[in-house]
Amino acid sequence: MPKSIVFHSYKGGTGKTTLAANYAALLARKGFRVFLLDLDVYAPSLQTYFEMEPDRWVNDFLTGDTELNDVIVDLTSIVVGNNYDNSSSTPSSTHTSSANGKLWLGFSNPKKEEIYKLEGGKQEKVQFLRRFIVMREQLFSNFKADYVIVDTSPGIRYWSINALAIADVLYLTLKSGDLDIAGTKKMVSEIYSSFTKFGAKPYLILNKVAGYCVPHPTIQPIEHSSGTLSTSSIVVQQEQEKESSMDSLSRETGISVISAMPCYCDIQFSKKEYLTVLRNPQHLFSKKMEDLTQQSQIQML
Repeated sequence: MPKSIVFHSYKGGTGKTTLAANYAALLARKGFRVFLLDLDVYAPSLQTYFEMEPDRWVNDFLTGDTELNDVIVDLTSIVVGNNYDNSSSTPSSTHTSSANGKLWLGFSNPKKEEIYKLEGGKQEKVQFLRRFIVMREQLFSNFKADYVIVDTSPGIRYWSINALAIADVLYLTLKSGDLDIAGTKKMVSEIYSSFTKFGAKPYLILNKVAGYCVPHPTIQPIEHSSGTLSTSSIVVQQEQEKESSMDSLSRETGISVISAMPCYCDIQFSKKEYLTVLRNPQHLFSKKMEDLTQQSQIQML
């Protein structure tokens, strides 16, 4: 059954865009028809991530200036060949086969005047929301999407709420810092219950947790005579803290933690982010993303 999945967070810097992009690419690699939409309209970044400058943007469809077929960019070549092909093409509504995976993207215009335009007045906002709902329905009915994945703005903002309202599945990403956890709990209690009443399934993704940057233990935990912990003990302690944080979050929010992604510094601090699941499938991040897609498919049955 087709699903719309929204990646959301209380604040920026949680890695939700990286997670959404890799998640979409991995599903396409598995043979699904996937549409990834950038609805982080206040600070869009997918056009930079994929090194694209499309002729038309999601904004143009929402304002009624163009049709959906002109907005969606076919980037299946990334999934097939693991390289970036800037010769964009658009999906055909008559293509119904999902035997081979497909990946399309809709980019949000980063120009400030286009961002202001989507704020609009009350009447304009109603029109934009209707167009957004039409977009979702057309992707499922006309373009035969298996998954519509949305990367949205952090926090409680107008377009964040709109994105959450059309979601079948909500992935709320957060880091393990106190501010992020406290804000996430508050946001869940204030707005997420409204969406779950209508059948949306929320899950937490705890991202950038400690662990990966410490060498993997090869011996049993010990303490040195000086009283300092060995590398093995540090890793074990971090694992225990991670499990404790996950249990605490689930209890306090009433939402299951579907994945805990360790902090991968070679990705986080690289000059350019890229689709690790395709370029380095043996990376631990890729394996974690593989686990996430498998777990989420089970949860969505």
